[in-house]
Amino acid sequence: MRTLTVIAPVYNEEEVIADFYRELKTALSTLSGYRATMLFVVGRGTDRTLPILKELATKDKDLRVLWLSSRFGHQMQLLAGIDHANSDVLVMMDSDLQHPPALISKLLAEFEKGNEVVYTIREKVSDQSLLRKWCSDMFYWFLNRISDVRISGNAADFRLISRKVADVLRGEIRERNLFLRGIMPWIGFNQAAIRFTASPRKAGKSKYPLSRLITFGLSGVVSFSRKPLRVATLVGLFFALFGFCYALFTVIQYLFLEALPSGYATLVVLLSVLGGFQLLFLGVIGEYIGAIFDEVKKRPHYIVDEQINF
Repeated sequence: MRTLTVIAPVYNEEEVIADFYRELKTALSTLSGYRATMLFVVGRGTDRTLPILKELATKDKDLRVLWLSSRFGHQMQLLAGIDHANSDVLVMMDSDLQHPPALISKLLAEFEKGNEVVYTIREKVSDQSLLRKWCSDMFYWFLNRISDVRISGNAADFRLISRKVADVLRGEIRERNLFLRGIMPWIGFNQAAIRFTASPRKAGKSKYPLSRLITFGLSGVVSFSRKPLRVATLVGLFFALFGFCYALFTVIQYLFLEALPSGYATLVVLLSVLGGFQLLFLGVIGEYIGAIFDEVKKRPHYIVDEQINF
């Protein structure tokens, strides 16, 4: 009998966590050929999520809880779950019931066909705003244009990985700015995709406001493409060439024409455009330097405060 661990990151989900546990438990009980456990990785929050999970864990020894010392972020919670799960198959999913637990059996069916990674693609989200959907579509379009790694649009952090892939993540890939949606297609092996329709949230609210999504998107761009730096170089060369040509034109005017135009508007426009591009690309360079800074500090990816039922 194979072993299966379902990893679910949790943060301030007291309104829905018990319902998610029950639905997940029901879905796992229908599986044949697998010994399943649940691993909830809890970021330190402000509600009663942990006490609820502790109470559930006293009645169910197949429920494990990893309580982190702070809020290290969704990707680090997933990594913590991978590090603390020693199973043949790992399934990662959110705990807000927008990832349907009933879909796990289909993920396992694809795994049994020989796929080491089975990822999911959201066909639609019923309660997603048009602005959020447009931003998501534009992000994946932009990322696929500048990255050498093809990332499926509307990819979700609801996926299955084999022990082989989990061992690679534990031992070889230890990035601080972790972007699993890009790491999975980059890592290779046999992969398959399953499409699903995300359910609306039953309770609570999203822990990813637009500002955090933008930060998450920037992390993905910095992790998987150097093209913004190359664009900065090309734009700099273009404006340097333009400046040289304009300087030559000005010298010719000075030598051969009786009077020069005042040039006030031209100078203002040039200074504004050049200054704007300089600040923009300083910001681009700063993002990459910040990512390097995070790596060289070598702080731990996460800190565990408490383990339950391990």
